[in-house]
This record gives sequence, structure tokens and C-alpha cells, in this order.
Amino acid sequence: MTVLFICLAGGVGALARFVIDGIVRSRFGRRFPYGTLIINISGTLLLSLLTTLALRGHISAGEKLILGTGFCGGYTTFSTASFETVRLIEERRFFAALFHSLANLCLSAALAAAVLSRS
Repeated sequence: MTVLFICLAGGVGALARFVIDGIVRSRFGRRFPYGTLIINISGTLLLSLLTTLALRGHISAGEKLILGTGFCGGYTTFSTASFETVRLIEERRFFAALFHSLANLCLSAALAAAVLSRS
């Protein structure tokens, strides 16, 4: 039954990503992939918070699997971030590509470390 809930949560996460990316693109345009950056960073924050709750015993391992693996797995996207970085390189926007790659990696890692260091 847990596998079914993970799949459903993954679908909800993917839908949330689609909606949020659309909202961000409509406000900021498509020139820079702000949507993917915001989604990956907020997904890292959510997964870090879920991990903290699980470590403190506030949610079960099953709930962490459903929300973490399912929802966060469907919500965040490494492949789209990679694709968008390559797109920026193909457009010869090297600084934007470097910023996008480093921001996804460094901001997400720093945020996760900050949240988890408090647990």
C-alpha cells in the first residue's frame, strides 16, 4: 500500500512542479530558469524538514517515504536543471549557465545543512 501512496504523492509533486514553474515563467519569463531553481531549492527545504521531523519521531518512516520519495521526488528535478544548464550553454550564456548550476547545487546543499544542523 505504501508503494501506491508513493506513486500518488509523486504525481501530486509533479503536478505542483508544473503549476509552480508555469506561474514563475509567466511572471519572470523564460530567459532564465528561475522556476526550476525555486522548485529545487524549495524541494530541498521540504525534504530537509521532513527528515528533521522523522529524526525527531514526529512522522513515521512510511510517511517520510511517501512525502520525501514520492512528493519531493516528483516535485524536484535534476534532469530539467541539467537540461536548462545545457540550453544556457548552447545560447552562449556561460555566466547564466554557471550561476544556474552552482545555485542549484550550493544553495540546496547549504539549505539542507542549515536545516539538518538544527535537528
